[in-house]
Amino acid sequence: MKTAIVTASYSGDFERCRLLCESIDRRVSGYTFHYILVEPADVELFRQLAGPKRVILDERELLPSWLRVVPDPTRLGRRRLWISTRGLPLRGWHVQQLRKIAFAARMEEDGALFCDSDTVLVRETDVSEQWDTEGRLAFYRKPRGISLDMAEHRIWASRAGALLGIDPQQVSDTDYIAQSVSWRSDTAREMVGRIEDTMGRSWVSAVAARRRFSECLIYGRFVDEVENRPDRHLKVETSVCHSYWMGSALDAQHLRSFIQTASPQQPMVGIQSFIGTDVALIRQLTGLA
Repeated sequence: MKTAIVTASYSGDFERCRLLCESIDRRVSGYTFHYILVEPADVELFRQLAGPKRVILDERELLPSWLRVVPDPTRLGRRRLWISTRGLPLRGWHVQQLRKIAFAARMEEDGALFCDSDTVLVRETDVSEQWDTEGRLAFYRKPRGISLDMAEHRIWASRAGALLGIDPQQVSDTDYIAQSVSWRSDTAREMVGRIEDTMGRSWVSAVAARRRFSECLIYGRFVDEVENRPDRHLKVETSVCHSYWMGSALDAQHLRSFIQTASPQQPMVGIQSFIGTDVALIRQLTGLA
């Protein structure tokens, strides 16, 4: 089974993405190409990272022309907005999710391992091991992972259900969000088809009509509650990425401790970029300096 590595990124995460690329080049095998999905203005910057097994992909090759990116006037042009006549303006993190869905539904590979820009491989790993001998791809899901106090997650889960035509009385508390997840291309194609059948319009238009959505929850609920193909998916409750989601910036002592607590099933660590942990420190303590 052919597997791609895919990262949706932007200029603000460039140095973190560079570090991810270096760790992939040094420590990862078993994949076809590493695709980096970026907005048009970032293509030239990210071309520095291109290589024999790394492709920089302009979002215009994935998303419809009616979704246009413009400078954000409320941020003096330092941020970007994606606007259309089909919904509210979107931020970059929304459009990164759209790029991922679009790529998964169109890719030639059988599956993809999505890695956020702020992740880094700390041990050697073979991506092909995401597949088992029966052709099932690892499918991360955390039962009872969405608690009552996780209001935003609950909205995302509800929105996923609406897009997929799931009975609104059928509430899900399973979490599928991680900094690295594996998706099947055949499942992704069927998922976007389901959205279009349910909503009566293109899947991009349907998803982009609102700003509160999660691509991981859409895919996860589709697999669990619509597709029902256990022959395609190997359910796992441990993500391949050991994540530091929120808190203060990590110093050397705490970063070293965090890396050391990754389980044997987690060859990757992810430290949210907005936390502000120094990239040079991450490079040093992950052995990439």
